[in-house]
Amino acid sequence: MAPMNELIRLRNVTYFRPPERLLFDNLNWTIRKGESWCIHGPMGSGKSTLAQLLLGQLRPHAGSIEWPMRERLNPKDPTLLPTDVIEYLPFREDSARFNYRRHYYQQRYNFVEPHDDVTLDQFLRCGMRAEESKIRVVAESLGIQESRSRSLIQLSNGQMRRARLARALLKEPELLIIDDPFLGLDTRGRDDLSQMLGQLVQQGQTVVLLSADRVIPSWVSHVLRLPGESALETANTMVDRAPASSRRTQHGEDGGEPVVELHQVRVAYNGAVILQDVSWTVRRGERWALLGPNGAGKTTLLSLLCGDHPQAYSNDVRLFGRRRGTGESIWDIKARVGLVSPEMHLYFTGQLTVWDVVATGWHDILVPRPLTEVQKQSTRSLLTEWNLIDWWDRPFQQLSTGEQRLILLLRACVKTPELLILDEPFQGLDDATCVRCRTWLDDRLLPTQTVLFVTHREKELPASVTRRLVLERGRVRESR
Repeated sequence: MAPMNELIRLRNVTYFRPPERLLFDNLNWTIRKGESWCIHGPMGSGKSTLAQLLLGQLRPHAGSIEWPMRERLNPKDPTLLPTDVIEYLPFREDSARFNYRRHYYQQRYNFVEPHDDVTLDQFLRCGMRAEESKIRVVAESLGIQESRSRSLIQLSNGQMRRARLARALLKEPELLIIDDPFLGLDTRGRDDLSQMLGQLVQQGQTVVLLSADRVIPSWVSHVLRLPGESALETANTMVDRAPASSRRTQHGEDGGEPVVELHQVRVAYNGAVILQDVSWTVRRGERWALLGPNGAGKTTLLSLLCGDHPQAYSNDVRLFGRRRGTGESIWDIKARVGLVSPEMHLYFTGQLTVWDVVATGWHDILVPRPLTEVQKQSTRSLLTEWNLIDWWDRPFQQLSTGEQRLILLLRACVKTPELLILDEPFQGLDDATCVRCRTWLDDRLLPTQTVLFVTHREKELPASVTRRLVLERGRVRESR
């Protein structure tokens, strides 16, 4: 008979990730009620895989996993599943309530058909018995109360993660497993969420946090460190690398032609102003940091530049010298732009390989298309440079979140775009991989390529990013 406080017990668990990569070898681990754990390790070390083992979604190749809490909660019901008493929040929502397979990327900026619409309020209430007062308390604590009438598809990445956490908390699970809940949050948002999770732990909630971040919250009582090295720890030396000083120029100081021109841009939904009087000029070869707190309007601004937002046509938005709505198509724009963003990541739900995903960057779509021989060679060279050529036939969905983010960064860069938009490109990457990515961007991008880099952590900025645009509540607070 297991002690009353034991929830899950792993005995000598061994697990291989296909094809034959050993992740866990004779792992012994017990989670007890009221404990707060952080599973820490570099990307690809098996954090998400371990969560799936705890949920009973994967079976170990050797050893056993036991769930004593099932017997304690309902000893008369042998059909009780681990997922009935454990709430897991992976990177993306993919459930009967909502999944991104039913939507297309630009739909978040367009009208949503009523039959295809799920509001945040409906998402929180679906199948729940929680009273309105409790829903309100949880929603207010996570800063999403005012968004409950909005369509779920139109929420930002950070808002969606908080919405999913709210729903999980309303179910009052025995165990809450969260995959890096701080991704995409600004400093205040991170602090507020960490404080709220700490209060839950003090109230007796058992929490398992998955994180590649070396900064572990103070409320964590136990740490399980997974061995393994970053996918890039053994990467080849970057081929044809010239000293950074010889590749970099004084970006934009030569008076290059404008790439982006915004004049008194205003974007509003149902009377709610998202951007107000935003003017901004970006010239060829400049490297800009786009900064600001969650909700400042950064994602909306970028959607105007990528051709995804319909309100670009009602504003004075000029890209590569042409005003939107003067005859160019969305594909004319996308052919010259490379993009990576947390929101785009959510829509890669198909059965694609690593090669497929990187190759879609040539055509700016989410499904494979035939490549020319030149495009094939360029794609192969890029994967080889990053020591990832052996990954080309791996299913994208079987990679860790951090590994997927790395592949999407390469996708944005594969065609050497004139304008490279990097929206939180290092989310989910471990520190070693972040350093390598920053160095690569500084050394390998052409002086004529223009870069817009969005982050909540200024230490992530490549050294070549020397200009700043700061948004606050939809307005430009600083531009230099």
